[in-house]
Amino acid sequence: MLNLRTGQVEAVVESYLPPAEGYQKTVLDAMDYSVKAGGKRLRPMLMEEVYRLFGGQGKEIEPFMAAIEMIHTSSLIHDDLPCMDNDTLRRGKPTAWVKFGYDMAVLAGDGLLIYAVETAAKAFSMTDRADLVGRCIGILAEKTGIYGMIGGQTVDVELTNQPIPREKLDFIYRLKTGALLEASMMIGAVLAGAKEDEIHITEQMASAIGLAFQIQDDILDVTSSAEVLGKPVLSDEKNNKTTYVTLEGIDKAKQEVKRISEEAVACLHSLPGKNEFLEALIRMLVSREK
Repeated sequence: MLNLRTGQVEAVVESYLPPAEGYQKTVLDAMDYSVKAGGKRLRPMLMEEVYRLFGGQGKEIEPFMAAIEMIHTSSLIHDDLPCMDNDTLRRGKPTAWVKFGYDMAVLAGDGLLIYAVETAAKAFSMTDRADLVGRCIGILAEKTGIYGMIGGQTVDVELTNQPIPREKLDFIYRLKTGALLEASMMIGAVLAGAKEDEIHITEQMASAIGLAFQIQDDILDVTSSAEVLGKPVLSDEKNNKTTYVTLEGIDKAKQEVKRISEEAVACLHSLPGKNEFLEALIRMLVSREK
């Protein structure tokens, strides 16, 4: 079931990619390569499942599904750069900067970031609720920018090679990883017409999923292999990064993943409607092996 849904979501995302043509074809090729490199498509999938949870049935969700994956991919391109994590492998393939050069990778990340907004705006013509589309574009921008993902990345980069206290690590994870998950699930709720208190619970649920997801990522960086993950392991150690594992140890980190994931499921159960696939997806995310 998950593979089928991943394929369906992937088809939606790829249908919104711009054609790789014209004098700027190189950057479009790099954007295309990076988005099509694979991945779990978790953010657009979560967005659509929350949309369905609240009774959404239209097509206006699709431009936002594509947009969130473009933004996520742009962050991965930039994360892999020599000035950041200096990684050469992503999803089992050469990273964008290795394949296309440092300069084109920077431009490809920038290109995906702004094209995501252009893509999301296509939802205006697909619904009579322009107010909801406008609000969702605002959520997308806020959760991506200085008060979201980019804010978290800033603190993460500044504190490289330095010990990070627990409260700052929580801040980094909440923004760097959690913000885009919050955007995904909140947009699904808003576009489907959820009530304000339901949107707030959805944001809390997404925040918990993001934190559990990132702690599990820390665990896998230590316990898994490059063959399984499709990217280098021990990357955090190489870059002298403080993680939940370095602060609390493997056993405590695993306990935290379990506790926080149960908080997310409890939030889901407090919402109206039922989506068994969404619950199974949440549980899978935080117990994954890759």
